[in-house]
Amino acid sequence: MIKITSTGKTIRLISNYKLSEPSSAFISVEVLSAEEMKNFYNILIGSNEIDEIRFYNKDEEKLFQWFKSMFKIVEAAGGIVRNPNNEYLFIFRNGKWDLPKGKIERDELIKEAAIREVEEECGISKLEIIKELPTTYHTYSIDDKAILKPTYWFEMSSSDGSKLVPQTEEGITDVQWIKNGDMKKVRENTYGSILDLIEEIK
Repeated sequence: MIKITSTGKTIRLISNYKLSEPSSAFISVEVLSAEEMKNFYNILIGSNEIDEIRFYNKDEEKLFQWFKSMFKIVEAAGGIVRNPNNEYLFIFRNGKWDLPKGKIERDELIKEAAIREVEEECGISKLEIIKELPTTYHTYSIDDKAILKPTYWFEMSSSDGSKLVPQTEEGITDVQWIKNGDMKKVRENTYGSILDLIEEIK
């Protein structure tokens, strides 16, 4: 199952028709071609009565390829960083709590991009990757171009105890270390994909 956040809705691409979590308002559609995917997506994404769309095909990879064909792909990488005090690194950007991440540059390795973006956005160093985390996906538009952004995430550690410095030119107004038990403010004001990642660090 692949989960995508798109225009305020959750989209699930599933190979098993029954493999999905309950939702208060959703629709399930079997998709048999790229053209059907495009038609169904354009119709359903504009509905105010649907919170979740579940596209179904036994070949999940083919389903994902059909979905991706509707978008320009912009890849990003970032991290969930923990310090020796068992605190996690969060940024505050565009009025919401978020995790540091950014676009992967040409010819840059994914892990290198993840570390660089965390360093740049938070003013931190001494980062080490512990393990790979699930990739998240969301869509947005720039100049009427539809974008699908896969973000590759890594759990990281850092022993850097110096003052954090938000990258203000990227719209980041605050950077904080937050204990796992004190994440209520984050959970109440963040994105669905970030909530999913937070569950990975429990």
